[in-house]
Amino acid sequence: MPASLSGSYRSLSGSSDVYRSTTVAGGGGNAAAGIIEGMKKAFSFMAGGTSKDQKLIERVAGGGPVVISSRTESSNSNRKMPASGVAEEAALLGTMPSDSMDDIELKNIQLQFPSARSLSRDDSSAQEEIVETDRGNLVVAVQGSRNKPAILTYHDLGLNYVSSFQAFFNYIDMRALLENFCVYHVNAPGQEEGAPTLPEDYIYPTMDELANQLSFVLTHFGLKQFIGFGVGAGANILARFALNNPNQVTALCLINCVSTQAGWIEWGYQKLNARHLRSKGMTQGVLDYLMWHHFGRNTEERNHDLVQVYKSYFERNVNPTNLALFIDSYVRRTDLNIQRELDPTKRKESATLKMPVMNITGSLSPHVDDTVTFNGRLDPTNSSWMKISDCGMVLEEQPGKVSEAFRLFLQGEGYVAPLSPTKMALFRKTSLEELLKSKLPNGGQWPTNVIHITENPISAVVC
Repeated sequence: MPASLSGSYRSLSGSSDVYRSTTVAGGGGNAAAGIIEGMKKAFSFMAGGTSKDQKLIERVAGGGPVVISSRTESSNSNRKMPASGVAEEAALLGTMPSDSMDDIELKNIQLQFPSARSLSRDDSSAQEEIVETDRGNLVVAVQGSRNKPAILTYHDLGLNYVSSFQAFFNYIDMRALLENFCVYHVNAPGQEEGAPTLPEDYIYPTMDELANQLSFVLTHFGLKQFIGFGVGAGANILARFALNNPNQVTALCLINCVSTQAGWIEWGYQKLNARHLRSKGMTQGVLDYLMWHHFGRNTEERNHDLVQVYKSYFERNVNPTNLALFIDSYVRRTDLNIQRELDPTKRKESATLKMPVMNITGSLSPHVDDTVTFNGRLDPTNSSWMKISDCGMVLEEQPGKVSEAFRLFLQGEGYVAPLSPTKMALFRKTSLEELLKSKLPNGGQWPTNVIHITENPISAVVC
């Protein structure tokens, strides 16, 4: 028996075999009667009997009694649960007869829903302008002060600047960084939100012609240089423009960039998708391919809500005819014809991107191998490859990691001063507008100027 019951084991016969069986052969009926009597007294003890002196006696086959335990009225009363405690526990467990749902009256219901993820345009975040080009008009959205260094973005298939970049550039860490920049979001022809269907006789620009349209954008806004930020098809377009105009691109951040021409499998899928989009609209096959193109496989298991938002967007907000033209142009793309120069003395003359390049992909993206091929054709001295874990669509699934990598990339190029932990905490704690309106403890305003180092002073001294 447990020691807490104050029991003691003592052999009256002097034998050390205290734990021997109580049903020894030859014990006769006395042993059985003793066991039954002991069990009765034990049950009487557990039920809280009123006897002042109760003893549980166990008789063994050849000897006298063994005293197991002795109870008194006071010890019993100390171990009993108070009556109020029993009633309270029974009420909580719902076992009391009087506890009925009939006594509960529902008077008010208040529902609270979390803010739904939306891919609609935020009118206060960017200002749209029409830019005329030799192959039609482009819609460009400007976000930020135009007297600051420019970041130019280009979106992927099935998206536009709103669905591709608006949430990322409104991310709290990016808002703190973009105080030093002005962002120009370029939409491919006919891909902007609410775009009308392009005419039947309209010949959609090729990938090289889409890249040449960026020259008209730079002229329209008076930009001499910019930092490119592209995803998928947009990354390919920015890379083409950078190859032809290296002096106008200071750095590139490319996500899921493909540097080769389309293979037979991709060509077949995309041709089938374009045919369905023209004849039937957004079919289930096209929708599944777009989801795979952006998120990879097993999307439902990673982020069900985000997947449903993009499925709804593709079904309701995409012009299928215009998307079919964009897909046709992308599937007919040519190779970038770039290669890495292994001889260090000839790297300046190599046919590859001359500016710094950050090449990003997600570990679950279907374009990982394409980014590895692209990385192998870049100059290793000014390029870096990053694979972000547990995501396919990196801007939506891992915006924090991408924003931190992009910030460090720009710091390495001398575009922004390092943000102190105090300043980053302030940006996370308050909104951007409130922070800009607030003042420093000494009464001054927060600095919003950009630091751009054009030459390394240490290397200049060494040389």
